[in-house]
Amino acid sequence: MRLILSVLIIFCMTLNLMAQSDTTSKPLQDVVIYANKFPTLSKNIVQRVVALTDKVLLQQQANTADILTASGQVFVQKSQAGGGSPVVRGFEASRVLLMVDGVRMNSAIFRAGHLQNIITVDNLILDRVEINYGPSSTLYGSDALGGVVNLFTKQPQLFKSNLASKKAPWKANGNVIYRYGNGQNEHRQHIDFNIANNKWAYLTSFTKSSFGDMRQGNKRLSAYPDFGKRFFYVARENNTDVIKDNSASVNSQKLSGYNQTDLLQKVLYRPNEHTTHLLNVQISNSSNINRYDRLTETNRGMPVYAEWYYGPQVRNMVGYKLTKEQLSGYFQEFTANVNYQHLEESRISRKFKSNNKDYRFEAVDLVGLNMDLLHVGKSSELHLGMESYYNKVGSTAYRNNIATNLQTAITTRYSDGPTNMANHAIYAQHTQFLAGNWVLNSGIRLNNVQLNANFKDTALMHFPFTDAKQNNTAVTGNLGMAYNGADGLRVAFGLSSGFRAPNVDDLTKVFDTRTGYVVVPNKDLKPEYTYNAELNVSKTTSTYSIGASLFYTWFKNALVVDQFKWNNASSILYQGIVSDVYATQNKAKAVVYGFNINGSAHLTPNTILAATYTYTKGRYNNGALEMPLDHIPPTYGRIGLKHDVKQFSAELFTVFNGWKHIEDYNLNGEDNEIYATKDGMPGWQIWNINTSYQANKKISLSFQIENIADLNYRYFASGISALGRNYVLQAKFSF
Repeated sequence: MRLILSVLIIFCMTLNLMAQSDTTSKPLQDVVIYANKFPTLSKNIVQRVVALTDKVLLQQQANTADILTASGQVFVQKSQAGGGSPVVRGFEASRVLLMVDGVRMNSAIFRAGHLQNIITVDNLILDRVEINYGPSSTLYGSDALGGVVNLFTKQPQLFKSNLASKKAPWKANGNVIYRYGNGQNEHRQHIDFNIANNKWAYLTSFTKSSFGDMRQGNKRLSAYPDFGKRFFYVARENNTDVIKDNSASVNSQKLSGYNQTDLLQKVLYRPNEHTTHLLNVQISNSSNINRYDRLTETNRGMPVYAEWYYGPQVRNMVGYKLTKEQLSGYFQEFTANVNYQHLEESRISRKFKSNNKDYRFEAVDLVGLNMDLLHVGKSSELHLGMESYYNKVGSTAYRNNIATNLQTAITTRYSDGPTNMANHAIYAQHTQFLAGNWVLNSGIRLNNVQLNANFKDTALMHFPFTDAKQNNTAVTGNLGMAYNGADGLRVAFGLSSGFRAPNVDDLTKVFDTRTGYVVVPNKDLKPEYTYNAELNVSKTTSTYSIGASLFYTWFKNALVVDQFKWNNASSILYQGIVSDVYATQNKAKAVVYGFNINGSAHLTPNTILAATYTYTKGRYNNGALEMPLDHIPPTYGRIGLKHDVKQFSAELFTVFNGWKHIEDYNLNGEDNEIYATKDGMPGWQIWNINTSYQANKKISLSFQIENIADLNYRYFASGISALGRNYVLQAKFSF
């Protein structure tokens, strides 16, 4: 790993900053991004923003989380094959805001642990992904402490006719994709088609995905010869749990497969060139997804669980967006986005040799409204906006005896009475173009977050309270300057603040993250705040560029899980097991800091070398003890060499992680040291090759080899090992 770092530093001292993963020679300053919600030149944004638009990267992955991993720009944790939890600058889950087509995906039950929600957006219909690094609460509100992952799906395309007639004929086109990967018996079938004239356009997309058991790599470090091996799994035979021997295929991670179906329908109507109406419907539904890490846990040599799986993950969304351009008056552009989402998730578990099967169900109805206005002057831009989101949460639970079919009450995961949460905000963002190629960014936002949770059945946990209420108001802002030199030198420095109000998961959750460890509600939580200083420097020419980002984040009132007393007791009987009590709490202070070095160079007109390297460190102090902050990834990055010639493209690249030593783990948080080695998570480096061939205008083929050396490795904090050597074939037919 030291060799990789040395090579990368030398490389970046002579090469090109490239905030995109694409292989393009277009200078960074000319790239159009959507970090400010309206299309904006990246050179006018102070914070670091990475845009992923390379169609090979976007569409030749198993799911959307894998795009971020393969890009080397974001660290991703996995607890099971059907998942992926992005970590941006040491912040994860509910502290990173996920957006799809301008709509918040974060709901009131987004947890602070690890999330799978990003995979509910189908990567085969993605147009681009943007990562906003650092606090982004001025424009995006609560949860954007570490940054924002913006997902943009393809737009319906109008057909413009050259005929003199105002009405153009209807035209249809589309794509059929089939993808197969042997590493997890992956089968994906996709079709999308666009039907349009010059005023109406209909875009339909459907993807069916099937994944079998994931095979991990066979080449292990000599110090950990059995790490990750799946020696057993549990099956139900003749109404009895039995341990099945898997020693003949220890690299097959049994019970890790899942299925998913995704549907997208967009309808675009443009009555004139200045007005656009867009209806956006998205439906995602998975099969049951086993919590693989829990199924590998043992206690005294015996499995802890016979069953532990997530029920179908459901995300249904319908949205309407109105866009008006070239308006008369002070504001030239206006957008309004009203949307509704229905979200479902569930957890089903049963201990080994137990007849008691526990079911916990959560449903969220989420209504949102965004409105934005843009004024573009000769030397400045002013963006005003407002947003409002309302969450209604339902949480139910029961225990079913699989032998007698008798149902009994158990604790719900969240408050079981009426529970709701609302976010309201108004904000302003200003850009001033100064003399001498200087740009000034400033912004301010007023946030108000309200939460009302009622605990109806308090007998099982002996709750000392029956309701939890929050009404939090916060002001956040940003201020920064950027210099864009004519010689390609760019320097930007910015200050920004982030805000996250405690949500339903923080305040009302009851769960056991591992045996003998239970997290209980804490209604006295306060909002979290981040204050960030960031410096970005880059040098861009027509053939190379080099860049670096340095950041330091002060984390105030940080919510961390720590030991707690419940009814003055430090341990309680939970699901028949005496468990230590923990709760989410505001700690005194924390800091997160780090840097990114990235660059690219055109070795020839058709060959590009690109690299990125990220380092992050985090500590928190509770007033008496300093310890590592959880969710902080090890060093990670990517180096790739890509060559394009006529219809053929090929890329050889490596993705790597550094060591995460056990002394750098937070043992009370979400770092999951039980799924690592005794020394922590070893560093690793894998090599991959992607090739694609455009046979003609209609047919294209791609072939990939992932993890060529068949290395056995695992991402930090993950409970499942990554894919071993994986051969992937993808065929695309366009019509």
